[in-house]
Order: sequence, then structure tokens, then C-alpha cells
Amino acid sequence: MALGFSLGALTAPQALLAATEAAPAPTASAAAAGSYVPMAPTLGKGMPVPGAIHLQDQYSPLGEYARWMHNDLLLPIITLIVVLVFALLIWVIIRYNSKANPVPSKTSHNTLIEVIWTLVPVLVLVGIAVPSINLLAKQYKPAPANALTVKATGNQWFWSYSYPDNGGFEVVSNMLNIPGQPVINNGVREDGSKPYDGPSHLEADNRMVLPVGEPIRLQVTGADVIHSFAVPSLWFKLDGVPGRINEKVIFIEKPGVYYGQCSELCGARHGYMPIAVEALPRAKFNAWVLTHPGGVIDHQPASASASASASAAAPAASEAAAAPAAAAPAASASASPAPKA
Repeated sequence: MALGFSLGALTAPQALLAATEAAPAPTASAAAAGSYVPMAPTLGKGMPVPGAIHLQDQYSPLGEYARWMHNDLLLPIITLIVVLVFALLIWVIIRYNSKANPVPSKTSHNTLIEVIWTLVPVLVLVGIAVPSINLLAKQYKPAPANALTVKATGNQWFWSYSYPDNGGFEVVSNMLNIPGQPVINNGVREDGSKPYDGPSHLEADNRMVLPVGEPIRLQVTGADVIHSFAVPSLWFKLDGVPGRINEKVIFIEKPGVYYGQCSELCGARHGYMPIAVEALPRAKFNAWVLTHPGGVIDHQPASASASASASAAAPAASEAAAAPAAAAPAASASASPAPKA
């Protein structure tokens, strides 16, 4: 019996070494996968609010400018015009009705009044046109040459997102099924089954993930019919036309999850193709990219991308190397001779 335990003690380290050599080294994607966890949305941020009648809070420079123009410029002008016209209407009804004014005036022209009601509307329109043209020009300003490019394709009835600058991988995004209702997308989980799920009808199984704080060239097209990529809280809306590629710059100021929907009637299930955009800091976005096969960091040479992949794999490799070391004492203990009877 003692001889058997001695032989076991001699062969155990060799077996452990062989098992260690046979175990595959962790890949960069596996290591990066451990560093990425989908972000939980913030209630009321980047999504509709029950009972709201105003614009959603904006999280892009263009959206903030457009919200200012709507709330602080257009609404006051509209309100003043409505009040003025209503007051004039009431004044005319009271002052010039047949009882108060049985003999109507024969005046047909008044130069001063005609000049006023011609110039004032012109000035109002000029005051509205200047910021409007400025907003339009900013919305279609081309992206910088080194901007990250992401392509969104509308399909009947889901979205697919490709990342040509990050290795060309593609993410297919389907709406989550709604608990207690008929299945919309076979094989897709139900909303609420994960702690980071957002509102029903808006959450998707795979989100479009983008980095924050930098301009992104977002290209939109359609695979079958016309779709429209629209995210209200980011002030972004662009049609996807089959056979054409439209593009605009999208800029997200803060990390978060922002929801939208297809805004072009595209068929029977038009209402079931939501848009979920997850905005992450650059480092976390890079980690997300490396979770996909063939994913590389954009606008970096191959050596830099390989270095980033190696650094992402380092923690997992260290853990894997530490595991055999921890297991060796246990193996030695199990191989020690049994006490004599």
C-alpha cells in the first residue's frame, strides 16, 4: 500500500503538468468579456416619460441647441402671436359689432397699419430663420476624417449594426419578447429576465454600443424597404433607404442607455423594431469590441490592437497561471503516504 501511494506521489505532478499544458490559454475575447457588463438604464433618461408632452431631455450638443430653440424661442413667439391675434379678435367683436358701431367706417387703407403688419411678420420670420438654418447646417456637418464609423441597417423587422473600423463584425438587434404576450421574436428572451433590461417595446437583445464624448459617423441604410433610425434624446433621425447610404454625426455627451424606434412605416411589425443605444466610456467600449470575434480597436495599427488584446487577456492569464500553483499543494497532500496501521 505504501508503495502505491509513493508511485501516486511521483506521477501526480506529471499528470498535473500535462493537464496544465493541455488546457487552452484564455483568448482576448474571453478576457474582455469578463470586463464588459451591459449598462442598466436610468429611469426617465433616454426614454419616454409617462404623461410627458414636451421634448425628451437631450444628451447631445445639437439636441440641447434644438431644445433651447424650441422652448426659449419658438414657444414664446407662438404664444405671443396667439395672444395678440386672440386679443385683436375679441376687441373687434366688442368694439365693432352692429350695436356698438351702427355706422361702419368707410376707411379702406391705413399706411401705418399696413407697414406694421408687413414688417413685423418679416422680422419674426428672420428671427426664426437664422437659428433654424444654423441648426440645419450643424446637423449635416461632415464627421472628422478619423471619426469612428458605425453602420445601421434596417430590416423587416429588426436592426443590424456593423463596425467596419473595429474589424467588421455585425450585431443583430431584436426586440425582447413581452412577458404574458404572444412571442414576437422566436428564440429571443423576455424583457425583464436580466437586471439591466429597460422598458418593454424598447429594449433589445443586443444594443448598439457607442463611445461617449466623440463624434461618430453613423451610416444608415435599408435592406428591404425604407426604415428610419430615430433616437429622440440624442436628436438623431435619419432615413435608411435601400440601395443608398445616408450619414450624419452622432455625439453623445454622457454614458447611458438611449432608446428610439423605427420612425418610417415599414410593414406589419413596424412597431416591433426598437433602437437601444448604449453609450460607454472609451475604455469600456474597447473592452466591448474585444468580446467579438475579430474585434480590433479602431484607428490603431495592428501592433497596438494586438497589444490591447494582450493586455485584456493578461488578467485572465494570471488567474489561469495561479490556478495550477494553488492546485499543486493540494495534489502533494493527496499523494502523501498514508499513516501506518
